[in-house]
Amino acid sequence: MAKKVQPLTATQIKQAKPKEKEYNLGDGDGLSLKIKPIGTKLWRFSYYHPISRKRLNLALGKYPDVSLAKARTKAIEARELLADGIDPKEHRDTTLREKQLELSNTLQSVFDDWIEVKRTSVKEQTAKKLKQRIEKYLLPDLGQCPLSDITAPQAIKIIKPIANQGKLE
Repeated sequence: MAKKVQPLTATQIKQAKPKEKEYNLGDGDGLSLKIKPIGTKLWRFSYYHPISRKRLNLALGKYPDVSLAKARTKAIEARELLADGIDPKEHRDTTLREKQLELSNTLQSVFDDWIEVKRTSVKEQTAKKLKQRIEKYLLPDLGQCPLSDITAPQAIKIIKPIANQGKLE
């Protein structure tokens, strides 16, 4: 039977001093605080992988950036994922990758790549004019939007005033 661990208190965490070797203070249910010899305090959640049944650790953050209450909340979320058969570490990595992909797939980033390719097939002056026009008219409103979020009505709303000025190009 598993040994019952006394939950940590904020005072215990603050008073935990570094030793020659790193050590853990257990909070129970897989949550622990790792104290390193240099004084760094890191939250860890220990669990068994849902498929391979290997013992793994999930980093939850650094104390005091992540408080005791926040670490417990993150541990509960990880246990809920485990209950659904999802590895919390893989889930976190996938979510971060999707966010990074979404940020790298903005109109601004795609335009930067496109203009570099376009420069090889047109004169420098033409590329410069294209870049100036797009930066002036489109990028202020749509530059930070992911491509998948830009709708036709949204683009038309931005382009229509330019066309009304007689700048049909």
